[in-house]
Amino acid sequence: MKLSALALSLLLAAGAHSALAAPPKPFLWENATVYFLVTDRFANGDKANDLAYGRQADAAPLRGFMGGDFKGLTAKIKSGYFDDLGVDVIWTTPPIEQIHAGTDEGTGKSYGFHGYWARDFTAMDANLGTEKDFRDFVDAAHARGIRVLLDVVMNHTGPVTEADPVWPEGWVRTSPQCTYKDAPTTVNCTLVKNLPDFLTGSDAAVELPEALAAKWKAEGRYEREVKELDDFFASTGYPRAPRYYLMKWHADWVRKYGIDGFRGDTVKHVEPGVWAELRKVSLAAHEEWKRANPKKVLGDGRFFMTAEVYNYNIAHGLEFDLGGGSKANYYANGFDNLINFGLVHDAKGDYESIFSKYAAQLAGPLKGYSVLNYISSHDDGNPYDGARKKPFESASKLLLAPGAAQIYYGDETARRLDIAEATGDAKLRSLMNWDELKSNAQREGYKVGAVRAHWAKLGKFRQAHPAVGAGEHKKLADAPYTFSRVRGADKVVVALDVKTGQAVDISVAGVFADGAKVKDAYSGASYKVKSGVVRTNGKHATVLLSQ
Repeated sequence: MKLSALALSLLLAAGAHSALAAPPKPFLWENATVYFLVTDRFANGDKANDLAYGRQADAAPLRGFMGGDFKGLTAKIKSGYFDDLGVDVIWTTPPIEQIHAGTDEGTGKSYGFHGYWARDFTAMDANLGTEKDFRDFVDAAHARGIRVLLDVVMNHTGPVTEADPVWPEGWVRTSPQCTYKDAPTTVNCTLVKNLPDFLTGSDAAVELPEALAAKWKAEGRYEREVKELDDFFASTGYPRAPRYYLMKWHADWVRKYGIDGFRGDTVKHVEPGVWAELRKVSLAAHEEWKRANPKKVLGDGRFFMTAEVYNYNIAHGLEFDLGGGSKANYYANGFDNLINFGLVHDAKGDYESIFSKYAAQLAGPLKGYSVLNYISSHDDGNPYDGARKKPFESASKLLLAPGAAQIYYGDETARRLDIAEATGDAKLRSLMNWDELKSNAQREGYKVGAVRAHWAKLGKFRQAHPAVGAGEHKKLADAPYTFSRVRGADKVVVALDVKTGQAVDISVAGVFADGAKVKDAYSGASYKVKSGVVRTNGKHATVLLSQ
């Protein structure tokens, strides 16, 4: 009996991270901490699927498949890795089946490991796992209160190769290349050479591509897929135009797996109204999933859409200038949020210059909407601190800035973004540096483990307090720099670059009353407010106060 009880307790302890659902956490999309990862580069859970469809390990540096998959990602979820960082949302690169062959895009032979070179929008790419693996990933995330964003591509197919034919006329254009002078030269064109562009503005009916139909027949699912398409077009009344096929195929991932939202890829290269249509179709799919899975719905079950409008800056407000006198409001066309390309530049300034600017925009022109801030990404060749010399400051500027925050995989472990042997955007897409985290590798002036601990403390504080990303901002003091954020009853005071080795008074007047007990989430210490200040223990340069 004693042995059984001991065994049970050990089992429960070992499985605490993986088996038990996390308690509900306060959540607002406007305050979300989104973890973005290139699935192929994050964690390898099944080496048997490392090279599918006859792909070879013959790519240029960091331009081929390297083994990451959904089994590996799911294992990290179950280990509690994302819980420890305070992550609310996981955004993965597209899981759809990619072109099978490699192609030289001018930087050496490349494969579609990144997910943006579609061959079949209805199938999982076998390099990333099976449909069951993907379902297990979504279910594991949901069980811990983590939402899932699916990256969707409405703009283009994958490149044409000897193994991957061009989609038929009526579906795509293959020229001209975009010159980005105005809306037509941004939308009615191909992003780059040999990247066929979907005719998303066409209402002309098209038949299934012969190559896709033959593929489905070979896989034994042609009749089912065609029936679903027939039902979709019959129920919606949409013409059988390219964009509506794409919407149906993307929405199927929502209907089937319970995806919580979309990140729209290359949004400004598609007619704005198309995204509003995609939202309508996706909301219907999400409602269908929620009715079928009421116990799996997280929070208010809101479906969320964020947009990659390349070079959109929070300072632009509601409208993005496409040139030539044409502007687009993507917030009015289906999106709750736009990715803010401005923080990589704004982060060169001081904390208050960032925080006050962002707070003013979100409380003013962008009221009711939000932005997704980042300091590095898979596409931005000018990340803030690409050499990872300021990883602590980077965390503070990203995770404490008003708005939602996007951690790019390895931001929290100082994964290098300046890989010498790679060229172009491949430099940004190295393998997750698990080995450096495990060994607590020493860098110039810091250890990787200490960096992750700092990101984790800020992330968990942010997760516990929606006011951090979605509250009213007010500067309280210059030295040490101190600010408050307030959203309803949720109130926090944060002090940065605090002197250590001595007690320091932190101003909290107007936020916490005299006699109130507050806790510092960074050090774990508790204090009592006296004469409008909190006197710290002087052990840490960051102070995160709440009641």
